[in-house]
Amino acid sequence: MSLTDLLLRPLLGSPAKPLITHYDDKQGSRVELSVATTVNWAAKTANWLVDEFDVEPGDEVAVVLPSHWQTAGVLLGAWWCGARVVTDTAGARVAFIAPDGVSGASATAVVSLHPMGLGLTAGSVPDGALDYLTEARLSGDQFSPLFPVPGDTPALGSSTVDEVLAEARSRASSASLAADDRVLSTVEWAGTEGILAGFLTPLAAGAHLVQVSNADPTKLPSRREAERTTADLPS
Repeated sequence: MSLTDLLLRPLLGSPAKPLITHYDDKQGSRVELSVATTVNWAAKTANWLVDEFDVEPGDEVAVVLPSHWQTAGVLLGAWWCGARVVTDTAGARVAFIAPDGVSGASATAVVSLHPMGLGLTAGSVPDGALDYLTEARLSGDQFSPLFPVPGDTPALGSSTVDEVLAEARSRASSASLAADDRVLSTVEWAGTEGILAGFLTPLAAGAHLVQVSNADPTKLPSRREAERTTADLPS
């Protein structure tokens, strides 16, 4: 079973529950994703990866993106079809990069990171690249894997599905995180460690992640109050 299945299946009984709230203090934006909306974006991404790039379990998909609600959909979609998420674009089947990013992969998907989910503007897509949001939005809302994803399939860097899930659950337990927690985090999802610490750890607990990007330290107390958070990452 894929990492995405293992992480999201326990949450499907509460589809309306907020799962990710993303603040960008530089943009002045706030976007909230429910369990259902997160699953929807993950399904669209997984379908797009399979249909457009023939991604199969074990194939490398590079994700070089900041902590953002769109990044969550990319990561979960990649894991759902069994991809091995890496942060080096060289040699990857496809690389997801920010508009100002650089890719050495055979195929490149540019993620707009627009707070309201708009795609790239006309003429701003680099030659040979694809506009992720515009393209993936047309893919199906439900995903059924073409191939099984065994637990020993590489999922994040050199770590397997089973290893990543065990480590994320261990960290969540050590931080005393539970499904009813609302976790404020400023951890950047940079590299495999950032993805594990900032994204997968609260998700493994089933907690509501309140992610603040480009954080203004003076605004964090008001974020905690407004979102009624119960824990911080890092604690």
